[in-house]
Amino acid sequence: MEHQENRSRTVRILDWIERVGNRLPHPVTLFAIFAFLVILASWIFSTLGIQVEDPATGDTLEVTNLLSSEGIKYIFESMVENFVGFAPLGTVLVTMLGIGVAERSGLISAMLRGLVTSVPRFLMTAALVFGGIMSSMAADAGYVVLTPLGAVLFAGLGRHPLAGLAAAFAGVSAGFSANLLLTSLDPLLGELTKEAAKTIDPGYAENILYTMNYYFMIVSVFVLTIVGTLITDKLVEPRLGTYQGGVKEEVNYVTKLEKKGMLGALLALIITIGLLSLLVVPSWGPMRNPDDFLASPFFHSLVPIILLIFFVPGLVYGKITKEIKNDKDVANQMSETMATMGMYIVLAFTAGQFVAYFTHTNMGKVIAVSGAEFLDAIGLNGIGLIIAFIFVAAFINLFIGSSSAKWAIMAPVFVPLMMQLGYSPELTTLAYRIADSTTNIISPLMPYFAIVIAFAQKYDKNVGIGTLISTMLPYSIGFFVVWIVMLFIWMLTGFPIGPDAGFFYEPNN
Repeated sequence: MEHQENRSRTVRILDWIERVGNRLPHPVTLFAIFAFLVILASWIFSTLGIQVEDPATGDTLEVTNLLSSEGIKYIFESMVENFVGFAPLGTVLVTMLGIGVAERSGLISAMLRGLVTSVPRFLMTAALVFGGIMSSMAADAGYVVLTPLGAVLFAGLGRHPLAGLAAAFAGVSAGFSANLLLTSLDPLLGELTKEAAKTIDPGYAENILYTMNYYFMIVSVFVLTIVGTLITDKLVEPRLGTYQGGVKEEVNYVTKLEKKGMLGALLALIITIGLLSLLVVPSWGPMRNPDDFLASPFFHSLVPIILLIFFVPGLVYGKITKEIKNDKDVANQMSETMATMGMYIVLAFTAGQFVAYFTHTNMGKVIAVSGAEFLDAIGLNGIGLIIAFIFVAAFINLFIGSSSAKWAIMAPVFVPLMMQLGYSPELTTLAYRIADSTTNIISPLMPYFAIVIAFAQKYDKNVGIGTLISTMLPYSIGFFVVWIVMLFIWMLTGFPIGPDAGFFYEPNN
């Protein structure tokens, strides 16, 4: 009885968050208001002379006034660039060209129908969360591939599509740091950690490996998959209730012709991957980097690669099933796909201005450095400092989406500070990665937040920022709490968090 009362209280809180959030203006309007508020705040902060010292460079950071002559000039001159340069815009549109052919030719539908008629229903949620977590190997592709796919998959099963979207979004974003393999994030953060550690012990810094958090992140994949599955099935989907929307995703058994088409698509996929591998595997491959595979041109070209991986099999499938008869059909399918992205393109315009203004004014960096200085000033030690650091980093993550940008600011402060207290740079980096991932899904500043809303509005036109935040908040809290508990249990066992990576720092190692 007490469990039901607690659960009802939780649902009421989430319903309240949704109602309050959805009373806000349309996301397009809201981002425009945010952009205006940044302009106003930049004038106030600049007038007050607020400034901090950048710990990475020693330079003075001050807020740039967008209402000055130079600021006003920037607003007008950068407007087009802020739109076309909005990070997710090109990624989403290019990827959707390939996905559009695969979807409108019927390939994705046939694959999903084959999946839902052959895989046990109880494994669907776990598979979706697990796939989302693992998608960080492909950088941000999971946002535009798995998130809408999760909604389609759940709708095809007769479940609420927004629950499927939420499960995929939670895996892709909140579980971003976890993976069974190394990703491009590992060397990126590793180099920043090394530079920060050198200020205390150059010899120790040379022993810091990119795999310093690898063991912990492998286990995290399975732990977060379980947590994400339970939150979806026990809280999020029951709260959403029965889907009453007008969008139906019919799931029927796959026909013989469709099976033939899928076989052809599979062969096309194998050939495509084989040809692409020739660009990176051989020593003469133009897209390889023999010194650092994760820094190779291959990893910087994942978006067009994903385009080809969807486009070619979709084309072959369409030809076999007669859904594509000529090049005009292909062009029409791409055009129809782009037509469905109209709302996202409008969102990208206002969101792009807001993000660009926030970055240009240095307000994000000032908030980050101020937060770091606050933790340093209150004089916490040991476990208390680790917990406070995780909370501050998670809060800062609401304002600065880039993991490397935040760590470039915070590492020079916290890595030396924790080393002086006897804690290793590897542990400090791990604590940062926990904080960096878990609040992504509740931050409107996260670049892909707008497109997730656009995907959700396919199934419910009334979905707004409040709906998405209230739906994702249980994942954010659940992952955050479980990850912290897991960290401290791990510390009690004394098991290394990665190869040659312990919890404590001993000088002159």
